[in-house]
Amino acid sequence: MYDYPVTLTPLGNSDAMTYGENEAFALKWAQHALHVALAGYMDDHLHIPTPSAPAPGKPTVSTSPMVALMLALYQAMRDQGVSQLRLVGLLHCDARQVRRLLDHQSTVNQLDAAECPSNDPLSDRWVAP
Repeated sequence: MYDYPVTLTPLGNSDAMTYGENEAFALKWAQHALHVALAGYMDDHLHIPTPSAPAPGKPTVSTSPMVALMLALYQAMRDQGVSQLRLVGLLHCDARQVRRLLDHQSTVNQLDAAECPSNDPLSDRWVAP
């Protein structure tokens, strides 16, 4: 779902930067760099960019499953105009719990507690009237 193509260049300028003595080492750390870059989009309240199709033979880096869930929830909330406060009411939980759902420290159990009924974390039953 969040599988981004990677282009490794010496000392480039991009949203996500990693380093390494060689390509294999740099790719090993690329997932962390991707997580940091995407967290920046969330911090700035921006749309999460859709991954482009990789060129044949180009490496890709994916988010961890936990980060993919968090990004899907964030983007669904953004697309549907659901604020964190509205989500508190929809989930009948504390505001701290919702903040944790959108934090890198959240757990799969916390996201599962949102009881998302489909691939869309904010299905029609969650949309505010």
